[in-house]
Amino acid sequence: MQLYRRLYRYYGEFHWWPGESPLEISVGAILTQNTAWTNVEKAITRLKEARSLSVASLGRMSHGRLARLIKAAGYFNVKARRLKNFISFLQERYDGSLRKMFHRETGHLREELLSVNGVGPETADSILLYAGGKPSFVIDAYTKRILSRHGVMPYEKSYDEFQKLFVKRLPRNGTLYNQYHAMFVNVGKDFCRKQPLCTSCPLNGWRGVPPVRDG
Repeated sequence: MQLYRRLYRYYGEFHWWPGESPLEISVGAILTQNTAWTNVEKAITRLKEARSLSVASLGRMSHGRLARLIKAAGYFNVKARRLKNFISFLQERYDGSLRKMFHRETGHLREELLSVNGVGPETADSILLYAGGKPSFVIDAYTKRILSRHGVMPYEKSYDEFQKLFVKRLPRNGTLYNQYHAMFVNVGKDFCRKQPLCTSCPLNGWRGVPPVRDG
């Protein structure tokens, strides 16, 4: 919480993740794998322009057409398969209803999402937290880089180990997790880059020692 408060004083309130509906956020979470968010926005815009950003439309759409619409997001054939897998899961398990899906208990739903081909821990937690408002802390490369450079945990530790670090030390609260992860993303983009800008970073001196610069 000391780290949270320090970042909050610098950044203030975020309202993240960008998206107009739980489905749009879920689609974005799948498309953002291995690409910049600006590319995801282009792909989602194409889906909207084609009036195809609905469970029914995505379910009916051919793989080839979907791949063409999301081409801007990169790896479009792979991501089209992953989107189709997610939509099939949603239709088969929850009659195509995200509302029904998010009524499911968080732990069980996370296991179900992880069983969908192409949905890994970061994507599953992003869907749970940002589309469903569920308390499931998201770990990404920014989070690992920031914490490893400040000597909290080695970068090589697993996703689950990083996640447990937060779950054990924070109140179980989706709003808190949302804000925390959003602040990590912004620190990573603004300061904790591959070539870090340590002197101007709000975390400079946080633990009383200079950060390691090669995390």
